[in-house]
Amino acid sequence: MNILYEDNALVVLDKPAGLSSEEGIPAALRQHWDTPDAFVGVVHRLDTGVSGLMVFARTPAAAAALSRQITQSQEAYAVQDGRAEGRAEAPCFVKQYRAVLSGGPNDALPAAGTLRDWLFKDSRRGRVFPVSRPRKGVREAVLEYRIVRQTQDACLAEITLHTGRTHQIRVQFASRKHPLWGDGKYGSRVKGAIALQSCGLQFVHPDTGRIMNFTLPLPDTAPWNLFAE
Repeated sequence: MNILYEDNALVVLDKPAGLSSEEGIPAALRQHWDTPDAFVGVVHRLDTGVSGLMVFARTPAAAAALSRQITQSQEAYAVQDGRAEGRAEAPCFVKQYRAVLSGGPNDALPAAGTLRDWLFKDSRRGRVFPVSRPRKGVREAVLEYRIVRQTQDACLAEITLHTGRTHQIRVQFASRKHPLWGDGKYGSRVKGAIALQSCGLQFVHPDTGRIMNFTLPLPDTAPWNLFAE
């Protein structure tokens, strides 16, 4: 766990793969602070097998403010991509990702675009499935992406989430026959860690009003190093 920024209201860190965002990181932070009962507000989540940027609140007031920013941003994206009507505003809480996908651009996955799917979360099986139409338990998932580099059998995609559904990125690309490298649950034949990183995070500091912007470099491990310049 690499802490990138910390003050009395919040902490921003690079979550390692394998540590859960809801229990593992809060426990590690309390140990780091040597304060067993410290407040750690979880305002957004990453899958346990995914690494990258996260912000945690250190006070209930900061947690509420960051949660409001997430709600505002989801509403702004819904107007931007046509799921809702209203005046388009700029999202204030922005989450950006990068992923290594199997294969390259094709008819099912152009070099850039917006993916829209109806997703059903099967909690008993621990999986998410794309379905053809809305029904009980189904939620719409939307993301923007662009493929920025490619090799003969893989490509590097940059992704901005409009919605925050469970396993969303993994399922949306896998359903188009482009599973993320290492994601055996959703069809990858490659063994290893899931090649998905939360690489960009922007929000407004709940106390100062300052725009906070964090980015991570491309990892230097496989399969990321296939795309090193």
